Amino acid sequence: MAIHNRSARGAILRPLVLALGACLFAGVAHAQQPGTAPVAAPPTELPAGLPDYDADRALPELGLIEHRLDNGLTVWVLPRQGGLPKVNYVLAVRGGLASDPEGLPGMSNLLAGLLQEGTATRSSVQIAEELQRLGASMGASASSDGLLVMASGLSSSAQPLADLFADVVRNPAFPANEVQLAKTNALQSLKAMEAQPGYQANRAMGRVLFGDHPYGNTLPTEAGITATDVAGLQAAHTARFRPDQALLVIAGPVDGDQALALARSAFGDWRGEGEAIAAVPAPDYPKQAQFVLVPRAGSVQSAVRIGRPAFDADDDRAIPAALANTILGGGFDSRLMRNLREDKGYTYGAGSSFGLRAQGGAFQAQADVRNEVTGAAIGEFLKEFEAMRTSAVQADELQRAKRYTAGTYLFQNQLQGAVASALASNWVLGRPADYLSSYVDRTSRVTAAQVQAVAREFFDPARQSIVVVGDAGVADQLTPYGDFSAD
Repeated sequence: MAIHNRSARGAILRPLVLALGACLFAGVAHAQQPGTAPVAAPPTELPAGLPDYDADRALPELGLIEHRLDNGLTVWVLPRQGGLPKVNYVLAVRGGLASDPEGLPGMSNLLAGLLQEGTATRSSVQIAEELQRLGASMGASASSDGLLVMASGLSSSAQPLADLFADVVRNPAFPANEVQLAKTNALQSLKAMEAQPGYQANRAMGRVLFGDHPYGNTLPTEAGITATDVAGLQAAHTARFRPDQALLVIAGPVDGDQALALARSAFGDWRGEGEAIAAVPAPDYPKQAQFVLVPRAGSVQSAVRIGRPAFDADDDRAIPAALANTILGGGFDSRLMRNLREDKGYTYGAGSSFGLRAQGGAFQAQADVRNEVTGAAIGEFLKEFEAMRTSAVQADELQRAKRYTAGTYLFQNQLQGAVASALASNWVLGRPADYLSSYVDRTSRVTAAQVQAVAREFFDPARQSIVVVGDAGVADQLTPYGDFSAD
């Protein structure tokens, strides 16, 4: 999700007991530099005497207040006591990158970035100056299934910030000069991204896993950026930003009545116009695994992507899948990292993830490896997949996975603004309001049998599609794994 924000923001992150030792968040691994040998990290061990994860700190009860305005706007109020005297607003709408018009992939990123570049009554400079005067910040982001607009500021300025926020959300003008500047910047960013083999691999994998479905075509293209215009942005905004298709989250030191008064004052007279954007259909996934080699002459590395279709974000298998993925490739202590990085030295980083959306999803594993070990690396991926399918997860490994998965979730959702954004993001994905507060408890109750059931279904080597972006000379190494076509 690309965040567009003019304001610098900082946050004080409080450490959690749950994030100790081998459960440290790994992030995105760096690609190996040409001509250098990989340096194996020393193995990490959990300190002795860690408390049981279910005895550690959990998310506080949210005390969420749910309401619906007369115009159809859903309002969730999250009263918070203590901490900074700060209020957070998040407005979410369904209809994101997967809803962009045909031929204009990635337009939602431009739309999100342009919201605060001018309204019918305020210029971009005036918006920036007013935010500075209020000691506030604002930003927006786009995902496959929706858009989020966020604002935060001192609770003493809750009303004027709500008014400014509503103006930006409801009345963007999309000034022609700002649109052109945004397009120029987007084209420059795209040029830099397309030079990266990993970006090319992700684009090809999207098409392989989702076919012609919009989920497989959300990355921007030069033609799409160039063709985006003011009229198209205005039409997209009108179809998506309407109260009956939106959620407003208000978090801070406000009670339910105060928050609802703010919501009614800023959004009570908001009305939708025209026809709402159509819901994204469920994917018709390709029936067979596919094998694609994207030639990249002179490349000293191969970007390897292995994956298959999965399920949507609200599926009961989502949390068992998160645990299975943590064990397989979701952290620095995962099996894939230990095998491909520490033991074999094929790469600086190997990992996996379940990318779940409102109407579907996919499992994907990835690594950037040296040319000469491309085939061997794929073999090690598939070996680890099969081991997860055929061997029961041991109790201690499952416990570490629960600590890591729950701890990371808690760590990411300690701050008020993060909680508000998480609630909105879950709503976009079709998850219930209590998904956030119940996550840790649901994680604690997952069994080894449930984890292995997910592994048996989604880690089957015979059902994995494979994409490789690299020098054509690696083709001979790929023949044991499938009949690779050139993209």
